Formats: sequence, structure tokens, C-alpha cells
Amino acid sequence: MENIRNILHAIYDVQGLIQWGGTFLVCAIVFVETGFFVGFFLPGDSLLVTAGVFAATGKVDLWTLLVPVALCAIIGDQIGYWIGRSAGQALYRRENSLFFRRSHLQRAHDFYEKHGGKTIIFARFMPIIRTFCPPVAGAANMPYRHYLIYDIFGGIIWTGSMILGGYALGRSVPNIGKYIHYVIAAVIFVSILPGLIAFLRAHLRARAAAGAAGNV
Repeated sequence: MENIRNILHAIYDVQGLIQWGGTFLVCAIVFVETGFFVGFFLPGDSLLVTAGVFAATGKVDLWTLLVPVALCAIIGDQIGYWIGRSAGQALYRRENSLFFRRSHLQRAHDFYEKHGGKTIIFARFMPIIRTFCPPVAGAANMPYRHYLIYDIFGGIIWTGSMILGGYALGRSVPNIGKYIHYVIAAVIFVSILPGLIAFLRAHLRARAAAGAAGNV
């Protein structure tokens, strides 16, 4: 357990990750998070915002960050799409494992059923769902041409907004390094907020339905 805790601490120390691995490691993490089921726990949003802050302080070059990261996000999603396309509905019968949860896949499926192709863009800003959305689109046989258009658009918007948001913050706040942990915490909170709201709404609807059934 101690080793697992140490690994998780290292993964979520986004400032340390960027200092250690630079743009290459940022690209690798974004690629894995978007391309493989194991990536759902990786710190995508907070990593990109922090990388933008580092670019503002001159520790990372902005343009050599923006372009490769966007490409990795888009390419990673193609892998996820074709995994889903190859597996089809068998994807939903896959057993749970350390890095795979059927409930996460179902959440992405429900989101896709509700929003259609726009899900590919919206999901970029929702941790966990963005990891499972590409295989869901593939399993649903979404036309690849349509998927690719949505995905390129979403990948550029997501990576660009996160990195440039961090860059703007780093340029406007003096000595931003002193407050970086607060920035990371705020980004994580904002990232999980849509999921929390959706969970609460579903919980309240379920309670209301149960109450209505009990009154019959």
C-alpha cells in the first residue's frame, strides 16, 4: 500500500512532473489519459493549467507546449475510438479491473446518448468521461469522419484553453509559484464540479421517483 501511495503522490504532484519531464511528459500523460482506459485517473486539467503557468514564467516554451499537446490529445482519442469500434458491444461486457470500471463506461455512454456528437467536445472538460467517450463513440459506430471533426475541434479547444488559461494566470499574478498549489486545487474542483452536479441531480431524481412510487 505504501508503494501505491507513493506512486499516486508522484502522479498528482503535477508541478514536480513538469519540472522533471517537461513537455515530453505532459504530452505522454495527455496521450495515455485520452487513449487508454488506464488514463482516467491521470491529472489532465491541472497538469495543463500548471504547464501554462510554467510557460508564463519561462520554464517551458509556450508554442512547443501548445502544438504537441493538442496533437497527442487528438491522436490518443483515435486509439480509444478504434478500440471501441473493434470491440463493439462486447466492450460493455468487459469485467471490472484495477484500471477499468464498467460504471465509468456507462456514464460516458449515457452522456453520449444524451448529447450525441457534441459529447466529443463537451467530454474533454469532464475527467473520466473524456477517457471513456472515444471508445463509446466507436462502439456506437459513430461515423469516423464526423468523430474526427468533433475530436480535432474539442482537442484544440481543451488543450488550448487549459494551457492559455494557466499562461494568462501566470502572466497576471506576480510570484504565481507561491500559489501554484491553490491553483491546482481550484482546477481540480472546477473539473469535477459538473460530475458532482450530475450525480446530485440523478440522486434527487431517484429519490423523487422512489417517493412517488411509495405514494401509489
